[in-house]
Amino acid sequence: MNNDLKKILSSDTDGLLTYEYIANHMGTCDDDMPALADNIIRVDLTGQITVSAALYLHATGPDKYREIIDKLIAASLQKDREHKYIVDLLSGIWGEDYKTHVDELNRQSDNFRRIYKRVYANDVM
Repeated sequence: MNNDLKKILSSDTDGLLTYEYIANHMGTCDDDMPALADNIIRVDLTGQITVSAALYLHATGPDKYREIIDKLIAASLQKDREHKYIVDLLSGIWGEDYKTHVDELNRQSDNFRRIYKRVYANDVM
């Protein structure tokens, strides 16, 4: 990790600077991706940037960044207690038709199951 990146990470107060760094350096910051994700998780208090980062990484390389995406999603569940942002993960990660595959997705992904259970708390699973 270079000094410029360290400076960005230390001055980031909400995750947006780190997210912008990822977007502007996609493909050249892969070695730093774990530290970048950790920084977003550390400073994003609401879950908004954490969710956005998970969606962005999924859109650019779902297999390549799978571990980072899963970590961001898990952190989003902790941060977004009001469910403002995690609902976007359902269609963004698992597809617009996720509701037609709920049982299958529940078996495949603990993150899906946890998000779905929170967003649709009144539905029977």
